Amino acid sequence: MPPAQRMSAADVAKAIGVALIWGMGFVVAKGGTETFPPILMQAFRFVVTSAALVWFLPKPAGNMRWLLLATFIGATVQYALTFTGLSGLGAGVAALVVQTEVPFLVLLGAVLMGERPTRRKWAGIGIAFAGVAAITGIGHLQGSLTSVALVLGGAFTWALGQVLVRKLRGLNGLAVTGWIAVLAVPQLFLASFLFETGQRAAIIDAGPRVWFAVLYLGLVMQALGYAWWNALLIRHEVGQVAPFLLLLPIFSVLGGAFFLGEPLQPSRLIGGVIILAGVALITTDRRRALPPPTVIEPV
Repeated sequence: MPPAQRMSAADVAKAIGVALIWGMGFVVAKGGTETFPPILMQAFRFVVTSAALVWFLPKPAGNMRWLLLATFIGATVQYALTFTGLSGLGAGVAALVVQTEVPFLVLLGAVLMGERPTRRKWAGIGIAFAGVAAITGIGHLQGSLTSVALVLGGAFTWALGQVLVRKLRGLNGLAVTGWIAVLAVPQLFLASFLFETGQRAAIIDAGPRVWFAVLYLGLVMQALGYAWWNALLIRHEVGQVAPFLLLLPIFSVLGGAFFLGEPLQPSRLIGGVIILAGVALITTDRRRALPPPTVIEPV
């Protein structure tokens, strides 16, 4: 195997930028979902993404069955769970819990795809979930257990969606991202109709904050964030790029404190540090690379 290509300063800046864009997405979404149904917001988000990417989509070339399944599990169910859970948690705490998508991905790779995680990865999985236990056992999270369970469910379905995406053939990252966005729109509108109420009033009363959140999530977080992420993965190994995503919850925690007034409680931060330590053990293990999370957003 050839040696890994050294990341240029521009690529390092781009990797940090992806973590910043995705991390602030939790802050923006949290501000928007305080007065707007979270699943409905995700539906509008993908309307925006679809409008931006539909012009560049190739034919699915026999992949439609897997695209539909990956969209339902890795986008519709995942975003519904994650952002419904976010509505009951702080942006920073939610971003920390979402990091469990990495150990879930390793576990599913072992169970469904016959991959053999190293001892270091198993240790990272245990440490990451110990951090989640620390956060949920704090006693300061209002209505936290249900919300944390929803976000954990979102992390699990994200990881399962990644496994399904690996079944696709002949489509690049942009094409898969675009097709998932297009297919997610009707699914998410239907999910909102089935599980949420007050949509009409919410749309009528929505202010600039809500529509800014929709545009940010659809264009900046989804389209731009993944354009940069996929470009990095084309030029560099996943093991080089993935550790930069450890900055994501840090940006979310700081953004939540600065823009939303969320308290920086030491006990929450300790649990978050434990999660990040476990994820770091997994993502920095070069002996057996993780499957690249290239097309379904980790938030």
